[in-house]
Amino acid sequence: SDDRNPASSSCRSCSSISLTNTLGFIPTFLPLFAIFYIENALGYDRLTGSPEIRALFYGTLTHYIKAHGNPGVLSVIAGLPLEALTSGRADTNAKAVRRWLRGEHSWTADEEPFHISVESVKVTSQATGALFDYILDEEGRPGREAAILKREVGVISVGFNTVEIMLLQDKRLVPEMSAGPKLGVRRLLEIVDPDQYYSLGELDRMLRAGSLDISAALPVWEHEVRTFVERTWGRRWKRFARIILVGGGSVLLHDYLLDAFNGRAVIPDNPVMSISRGLYKLALLQANARRKRKG
Repeated sequence: SDDRNPASSSCRSCSSISLTNTLGFIPTFLPLFAIFYIENALGYDRLTGSPEIRALFYGTLTHYIKAHGNPGVLSVIAGLPLEALTSGRADTNAKAVRRWLRGEHSWTADEEPFHISVESVKVTSQATGALFDYILDEEGRPGREAAILKREVGVISVGFNTVEIMLLQDKRLVPEMSAGPKLGVRRLLEIVDPDQYYSLGELDRMLRAGSLDISAALPVWEHEVRTFVERTWGRRWKRFARIILVGGGSVLLHDYLLDAFNGRAVIPDNPVMSISRGLYKLALLQANARRKRKG
């Protein structure tokens, strides 16, 4: 974790805290915004206030409060996985996330009691985070690419469990052009070790350490991902203004993804943190707009 604000050195009250591959959480401004995204590592039924997600939420809040003090009141932006927002239970999932987050929260950590109030909750897609990371600068101000907001933008997020491809039209997710099968980095590891001599955890550690030979498996995985993208988007991607590539797996598929889309694809400087960083920038944009309205 990192107690410094990754996006704005001029905001002393800002902070960035992340729990790797599970929850990204970036508080900023007063009333404080808490921005977090929930990875597919947790089942979708656990997003709605399970003990696991509460432990992550309270643990991150504890870390922040100890470093910066208790803001007392939070406004929350939550970025959810594709399936949670495109299934038949999309509205139910969003309402359930709002329900458990909004209100009073009390917990004990390291034998110390804590309390905080969440006054509002905004639920959005993780694709929205990737989009705003690309079009906003570090102060939450629109950059030169902001014009694509009103056009079609594709997002490909390559995580551990899934490869999610999403289409945004005027900042709204288009479900019929979005999908997220289990073709993530986990699939690459399964191809490397079809006989399961190693656990996925062992293979993941070897991959991160650079000691896993993926030279034979990578082209197979690339082909599977390519087939999925072509089946979902066909040639329609040629009308997209940009295709934003995020997630740790996009680093492994870097060459294929950039070549496949003939110059339309872009990869952020830090694709692993792009979603949470984009939600942070969205919070900055909203805070800037509120300050402007107040004069």
